[in-house]
Amino acid sequence: MQRKSFEDMECPIARSLEHVGEWWSILILRDAFGGLTRFDEFQKSLGIAPTMLTRRLAALVDAGLLERRLYQERPPRHEYVLTQRGYDFQPVLLTLFAWGRKHFAAPGYDKVLADTETGALVEPVLVDAKTGAPLDAPAMIVNPRTEEPGSRAAS
Repeated sequence: MQRKSFEDMECPIARSLEHVGEWWSILILRDAFGGLTRFDEFQKSLGIAPTMLTRRLAALVDAGLLERRLYQERPPRHEYVLTQRGYDFQPVLLTLFAWGRKHFAAPGYDKVLADTETGALVEPVLVDAKTGAPLDAPAMIVNPRTEEPGSRAAS
């Protein structure tokens, strides 16, 4: 069965899912944030078939989330490192982690988000960059832009 493509849709959620909507892709990105870069490291961590891993890594490279770099010439070996677009996915992963930990964690799961410098526990929240106000439903809605942010509509 061939999957539906969302690439022609206008919605940024659908268009994003075109690149990260397959669960292996998100888990590869999770592992990349954890410091993995090499094919064998991803395969060992995920238990994924080599052909599937090859396809997913190629798709993440094509989407600009990972960059493929040669680290050994004989035989040729590549590593996969996060690009800026890949790094920009981190808040999505951290939010998904917190949501999944709250609602679906296995019994006895003991990993938490913590500040790397202080060790203090971290609870991700989405806030408006300008006002600092939490982005909580139902207070937020997606609307068409009718004017530039910060400008007043003509009277």
